[in-house]
Amino acid sequence: MATLADIGLAAAINILSALIFLLLFAILRIQPFNDRVYFPKWYLKGVRSSPLNSGAFASKIVNFDFRAYIRFLNWMPAALKMPEPELIDHAGLDSAVYLRIYLIGLKIFVPIALLSWSVLVPVNWTSDGLQLAKLRNVTSSNIDKLSISNVERGSDRFWAHLVMAYAFTFWTCYVLIREYEKIAAMRLSFLQSEKRRADQFTVLVRNVPPESDETISENVQHFFLVNHPDHYLTHQVVYNANELAKLVADRQKMENWFDYYHLKYTRNKEQRPRVKLGFLGLWGKKVDAMDHYTAEIEKLNEQIMEERVRVKKDDKNVMPAAFVSFKTRWGAAVCAQTQQTKNPTEWLTEWAPEAREVFWPNLAMPYVSLTIRRFLMHVSFFFLTFFFIIPIAFVQSLASIEGIQKKASFLNPIIEKKFMKSLIQGFLPGIVLKLFLIFLPAILMIMSKFEGFVSISSLERRAAFRYYIFNLVNVFLGSIITGSAFEQLDSFLKQSANDIPRTVGVAIPIKATFFITYIMVDGWAGVAGEILRLKPLVIFHLKNFFLVKTEKDREEAMDPGQIDFYATEPRIQLYFLLGLVYAPVTPVLLPFIIFFFGFAYLIFRHQIINVYNQEYESAAAFWPDVHGRIISALIISQILLLGLMSTKGKVQSTPFLLVLAILTFVFHRFCKGRYESAFVINPLQEAMIKDTLERAREPNMNLKGFLQNAYIHPVFKDEEFEDDQFDEGLTEDSDDEDCVVVPTKRHRPRRKTVASSNVSGGLSQSLPYNRFDTDKGKPV
Repeated sequence: MATLADIGLAAAINILSALIFLLLFAILRIQPFNDRVYFPKWYLKGVRSSPLNSGAFASKIVNFDFRAYIRFLNWMPAALKMPEPELIDHAGLDSAVYLRIYLIGLKIFVPIALLSWSVLVPVNWTSDGLQLAKLRNVTSSNIDKLSISNVERGSDRFWAHLVMAYAFTFWTCYVLIREYEKIAAMRLSFLQSEKRRADQFTVLVRNVPPESDETISENVQHFFLVNHPDHYLTHQVVYNANELAKLVADRQKMENWFDYYHLKYTRNKEQRPRVKLGFLGLWGKKVDAMDHYTAEIEKLNEQIMEERVRVKKDDKNVMPAAFVSFKTRWGAAVCAQTQQTKNPTEWLTEWAPEAREVFWPNLAMPYVSLTIRRFLMHVSFFFLTFFFIIPIAFVQSLASIEGIQKKASFLNPIIEKKFMKSLIQGFLPGIVLKLFLIFLPAILMIMSKFEGFVSISSLERRAAFRYYIFNLVNVFLGSIITGSAFEQLDSFLKQSANDIPRTVGVAIPIKATFFITYIMVDGWAGVAGEILRLKPLVIFHLKNFFLVKTEKDREEAMDPGQIDFYATEPRIQLYFLLGLVYAPVTPVLLPFIIFFFGFAYLIFRHQIINVYNQEYESAAAFWPDVHGRIISALIISQILLLGLMSTKGKVQSTPFLLVLAILTFVFHRFCKGRYESAFVINPLQEAMIKDTLERAREPNMNLKGFLQNAYIHPVFKDEEFEDDQFDEGLTEDSDDEDCVVVPTKRHRPRRKTVASSNVSGGLSQSLPYNRFDTDKGKPV
């Protein structure tokens, strides 16, 4: 069990690590040859020029301006200087709202910490529960005297914890509802002021029913001309181009190798580079490298052209899905938010994701297979979560010197030293747990891709949800169980059954020391390591040395990255959970959490302004998930406090805590009903206002030209292919004639739609349909 000395050593190590990371960053960021690593966003915006283009050679490598070293901390006030509206214009609403999560943490926990340290800490410290308890063999430390464990069983002092639980809940709910209202207004304002985007006019249609007499493209065109005659504009069918995408990726790899060897040859023209054809180039026949990769590129070009023709000509490669675009945002909103037919399993519509966030490989998945895939991933996630208890138990064994001595007695001479004991108990468990979790977000993202989600934002939200559940079950509950019940097994065997709940009630708050060490490793040193960008720094300089020939190559070598929402947001939620659970139990945890939120806000604000370049913009669509997880953490904290109070002889507090949990859930339902719709659907009123203003500003806008190529698969986007795409039928458009006759190749007569519209694109009317009896040829 970690003591104050162990916590102090861990704090010293992590603070020292964070300071080293920050110092290295402050020095590396002002060196000219690192400028593209630490300021790539400004290069992408075209407002920053490279310092390598001017000055002496030495000044291009090292910054000799000593004033820059004196001002090495000026990045901190600069990161806080940009106001939020300017930040939204600069980095997008997603980034701005992501930063607000850290601010919410500060808004919630700073007042809670002040209140708990003013009321609960004196109540806990002046009690004698640990001395009077008969659980002598349950380990404890001086830190535990600040927790609820030190309050005597059945004491009236527990009412202070109950009152504080109500106060913490009401304050948290107040902050959350204010933020929900603010962010919902920010989202609507952002969507209203945002520039025209293809996804505002486009709907993704899936599960298109097959027709024996019509292709998928003809079927889609016919359906929307009949059912949306006044608003349908154009559509693009979805092709299974996964094999073609693999060929294009292989060609890109070959081109990169050719560029590498060509650059090598230009530096030394006396000898042409050679390469071995065996495994990984380690053995095999030696050939001329440039000739070899030139031949490989030509062969791949031929395969790509053949595959393109096959994809276009073979109807089997056309998926029963399409991106359908409309003349107005209002028309797209009506289609995306309504059921299209009486069969709810056909013609399924949803808002099309932004074109740059479409995950194209998953569009080729048959829709009927998605349910099976998701079921398999649910089962896989269950087993992943269950079996991860094993490394969690191993981590908790490191937190106990007694456990290490029993399992590895040969280490006794080392761990009996005071410094090593403090290092093991105060630092090692947190760093080992951090290492175990390194690859988890990537695994969860692979699972999300297997499930078939078609947008990057939906992939990240699903992976984030699973990561949150994993942290809740394993990192939080698993650490408490393996660190209290397992650790105290000997105590349980020697006590009566009535004493076991009391032991658990005392032992659970004691695990706060483990979470303190984890917060310092992950939230202090880990966040400081984020700003150093060590991996992108090394990769950039390797590419710069081996592959870069021109300024364009140097720009492509930059790796600005983006906020990995699926990895960072669940980590933030773990801190919300720890703070809300331990606020009425062990308030000593709160200062460590507050430091994390403030420090992380500063670091990520700097990164968002200068580094990260988001791949897509969802207009803060993830916020309902963030709100829901904070509410769930609040309810979990109330349930755990209820169980803890019952073991401490205060069963009469149970009704009050049950009522509190119910009130919190009712609050969540109110927020969900009041604000969540702004993040799920697009109000028709807002869409009509936007359409009306746009028609007034740009009456001659060529919307079809803007939309017709927006959702073509990236492997088709080259000049050679786009020249003949309309001839090959890749993109299908509706006619803009005054009289639109719906084409059909089906044998039975079809409905005919006649639409008349004025030249300026005003109101259009559709005549009634006539349904014919095929046997008698008479209208019915």
